[in-house]
Amino acid sequence: MPTRTRTDIPVYRPDLYSAAAIRDTYPHYARLRELGPVVWLTKHKVHALPRYAECKAVLLDDETFISGDGVALNPLANRMGQGTTLYSDGADHDRRRSQVAHRLTPRALRPMTTAVDEQAAQVVEAALARRAVDGVEMAMALPLSVVPDLVGWPEEGREHLLRWAGAAFNGQGPINRQAVRTLPSALGMMRYARRVVRERSVLEGSMGHDLLCAADEGKIPPAECATMMMDYLSPSLDTTISAIASALHLFATHPEQWRLLKEDPGRIPNAVNEVVRYDSPVRAFTRVAARDTTIAGTPIPKGSRLLVLYGSANRDALEWEDPDTFDIRRDAARQLGFGQGTHGCAGQGLARLETSAMLRALVTRVDRIELTGTPEWALNNIIHRYERLPLKLIPA
Repeated sequence: MPTRTRTDIPVYRPDLYSAAAIRDTYPHYARLRELGPVVWLTKHKVHALPRYAECKAVLLDDETFISGDGVALNPLANRMGQGTTLYSDGADHDRRRSQVAHRLTPRALRPMTTAVDEQAAQVVEAALARRAVDGVEMAMALPLSVVPDLVGWPEEGREHLLRWAGAAFNGQGPINRQAVRTLPSALGMMRYARRVVRERSVLEGSMGHDLLCAADEGKIPPAECATMMMDYLSPSLDTTISAIASALHLFATHPEQWRLLKEDPGRIPNAVNEVVRYDSPVRAFTRVAARDTTIAGTPIPKGSRLLVLYGSANRDALEWEDPDTFDIRRDAARQLGFGQGTHGCAGQGLARLETSAMLRALVTRVDRIELTGTPEWALNNIIHRYERLPLKLIPA
């Protein structure tokens, strides 16, 4: 049972990263929120933030709560992640982000809309032809056809991308069975990315090509090209796959919400927000306190590591009415699934574009989405997504 420390910080002993907790996360989040705004996780020796207000405040205060000391739960990943946008602060972060962020603005992505819609339509048509499908395979198809080209990843090696990306995220949690099992794949991705940069085999005109040109001009160190390519490739794949698969599951299990969406496709942008609120693709990342501070009256000494629980914050009853109810009519725009502030997800525009395209293709072609078996959650320390999602699509 939870207890309290001498400093009156509630303590939680269960392992949030055990296989059982990954498969059934939300009861843990609920217990953490009941304990208070700051909870000490004895297993991982970190202050957890399970409620919305504190998570948002920490994400918006990037001078007090920094990312440069790493956002992972283990020192190995926090060393290996140096040189990435995710693991940097201030001017260093701005310099790295500025090299690629211009490609991910709504204006820059707008010309892609028609092509992405066409690809989404092809994915749905192919699924309808088969009737019985794995929703995760459906969810993978669109990001795998869009993201590698945008980043500039060569055709060779693409067959490994999902395995590599999942491994990279697994390594951001504690060093547990999942992380150790996938470490060789994470290292394999790094080796291959360095080879791509060394051989300059990125696609012409891509984000990767921009990075090589920036290195040639002395704007970024050449060694950062590989890490920055990975910085955008992995999140752009796994988080979007998570969101699309969750949308398929949620609309299969909430047919009344599916009817609402079909009756008014104008709800699609907010439906994407509600999907991300309800099933946040990223479970948690950490920050480090750069100075002595307090959170909700709790003293936080300098150097303390804090676990920002996005998935818990997005189910906080202090912020959301009926938070465990999936409702595309709610105003879910303030969900934290894409982060907030300086480190808000640079690729969220692309994730929204792809997820919206899939929903547009579905609402015009599919009458019902039905579960045909028991879904399985992927065992990943960071990414909250399905591993298997047996579905049947009933044509309109």
